[in-house]
Amino acid sequence: MFRMLLNSRTEIHEAGEFLPSSMWKAPGVNLWINRSHPWPPVRGWIAQQLIKLSASATLKADAVLLVDSDMVMVAPTDIESFRKDGLLEMYRNPGAIHSGLPRHRVWLESARALLGLDPPETGTLTDYICWPCVWDPEIVRATLKRVEDVSGRPWQSAIGSQLHFSEMMLYGTYVDEVQGGPPAATSRMKSVNYSDEVPLNGAEITRMLHGAPADVLSVMISAKSGVTHEHRTQALAGFADYLAAGRDSTPRGIS
Repeated sequence: MFRMLLNSRTEIHEAGEFLPSSMWKAPGVNLWINRSHPWPPVRGWIAQQLIKLSASATLKADAVLLVDSDMVMVAPTDIESFRKDGLLEMYRNPGAIHSGLPRHRVWLESARALLGLDPPETGTLTDYICWPCVWDPEIVRATLKRVEDVSGRPWQSAIGSQLHFSEMMLYGTYVDEVQGGPPAATSRMKSVNYSDEVPLNGAEITRMLHGAPADVLSVMISAKSGVTHEHRTQALAGFADYLAAGRDSTPRGIS
């Protein structure tokens, strides 16, 4: 499916390259079994994050950009898009996790436990989940070593045994609480994101895109939102025209 993308600039890797040999896919269900720690089975959602962490730690790169499968890049993007004064910016949004985001708190609790830290305080907390998300591979490797030192077992097994986990929470918590903070930080995503599970029509998408910041790089409309492929495609095409015209025209949308 992806082989057509191969060229001098693009490599394609299979997921199995980034999972330990002790893990195998259970037939017919979105679960993986880790022979070295068979219970609980590794949920597909967790296995996906193991692959992200492993790829980020092993591939030779100055930076790694995590791009959601529902995301469309709408502007030229390179490592400089995520640097400030030569430093890679980490997304951190203090106070963004509130009582209305209970899953975020659970993910943060899991990250802190894996890193050997006390549970989070009550009240609002810092959020590290963003789209797209840029990582420093050296920090990823240091984070995974910390997990192994704390747990006393391979990091894949330690993380794979979690029922609730966020790779972005783990990375951000390590940088803030273990490393002492990022060299540079931002609380702004360079993306328009829509993750509500409520469908939008073309005109509603167009209005959302019209309010995008000047430095927008991507648009993420969740597949779970129920937005039709037609509405998504036409609104994004209109937004591309709008950006190409220098935002001097009314973006083309549909009703």
